Amino acid sequence: GTAIPTTMINGNTQILQKTFQVSATADAVKAYGRAKETAYQLSKALKEIKKDVEFAFVGASNATVAGNATTAREMDSADQLIGAGNTTAGGSAALTEAMITATGQAVYNNGGDATILMVKSADSLIIAGFTGASGRTREFNDGNKTLTNAVNLYVSPFGEYRVTLNRHQMTTHAFLLDPSMWRTASLRPFSRTLLAKTGDSDTHMVVGELGLMHKNPLGSGQIDALT
Repeated sequence: GTAIPTTMINGNTQILQKTFQVSATADAVKAYGRAKETAYQLSKALKEIKKDVEFAFVGASNATVAGNATTAREMDSADQLIGAGNTTAGGSAALTEAMITATGQAVYNNGGDATILMVKSADSLIIAGFTGASGRTREFNDGNKTLTNAVNLYVSPFGEYRVTLNRHQMTTHAFLLDPSMWRTASLRPFSRTLLAKTGDSDTHMVVGELGLMHKNPLGSGQIDALT
């Protein structure tokens, strides 16, 4: 038989940065809960950067941009890296169990082994409601006066999916992911640079360059156009 040649997947990295300014007075004054104002502002900037990275990965439908002298270079978002054959049309409707199983079947048939079902908060309530379907039983009281109304593990004919909430992802999508197929492609790790001094203050820039890598477009799946 004729072997199928390997297909090279290309992508672009994107520069993400945050800048903050702290006066010499603010750093000299003692404050409750922190030693230096600069350290506190740096920790805030790093948290903001993490949210920016998460948003760039799953919070927007962004196609890669090569960039030039006037246009910033941009990475692909996760929805752009999942193959069309593993994408289920939501039809501008709410998430259903049939959509999840159809996506799971597509991933399975293409050789994928998805283990995480990542959804927005409203869809987690829909999944919790699956337990009310006809023919299904559920224990609502464990003897400790505890009522549980959540589904943390969804077992489908095509695998077991851990239901994970993501407050930063697009509200129009649900993702069926194989974590082993995803990588953060870091070209330049995040670092802090002291910029030119302006008056009696210091300006700091936190900057890094990275992209999102999907090792196989058919290794994960998604449902799009959800309400």
